[in-house]
Amino acid sequence: MADRLAGLAIGDRDEAFRELSARHVQSAYRLAWAILADDCDAEDATQDAFMSAWRQRSTLRDADRFDAWFSRILVNGCRDRLRRRALARRLAGPVAEGVTPDHSSSMLERDELYAAVAELEPDQRIVVMLRFWLDLTVDDIADRLGVPPGTVKSRLHRSMVRLRAALEALG
Repeated sequence: MADRLAGLAIGDRDEAFRELSARHVQSAYRLAWAILADDCDAEDATQDAFMSAWRQRSTLRDADRFDAWFSRILVNGCRDRLRRRALARRLAGPVAEGVTPDHSSSMLERDELYAAVAELEPDQRIVVMLRFWLDLTVDDIADRLGVPPGTVKSRLHRSMVRLRAALEALG
């Protein structure tokens, strides 16, 4: 797989792409779920990303870069879903809280953290998940998102400030 895809015949390129995709299905779903925090949305985002990647497969030149190339497609799709979700929430107005509290302190802390992360802007949420869920470096995140490392650092910083404030407000 390490050889360049550009030199392969069309049928061979398609098969190589299928093999690369099959290797990344589970990790792609986990990343989408980490960003979206919803099973159905994560499944849809993963499927949409693979469909989009299939249509754009001719732009992938090197199989070694598949992970970064595909992650950018997946993350952009998740970002779009988060933005649509936020717009739908604004249009719908406030919703009454109907969540039953969890009495386990560790689960409560986890739920509070997920709730705080869910309130982040889409770009902030994405960098937090890539950094702390996938344990990527700032440079790797910048590469996957197609932004400068300084942008990743500033988004991470603003995200952490917002998360800290939200968690402190909860006690």
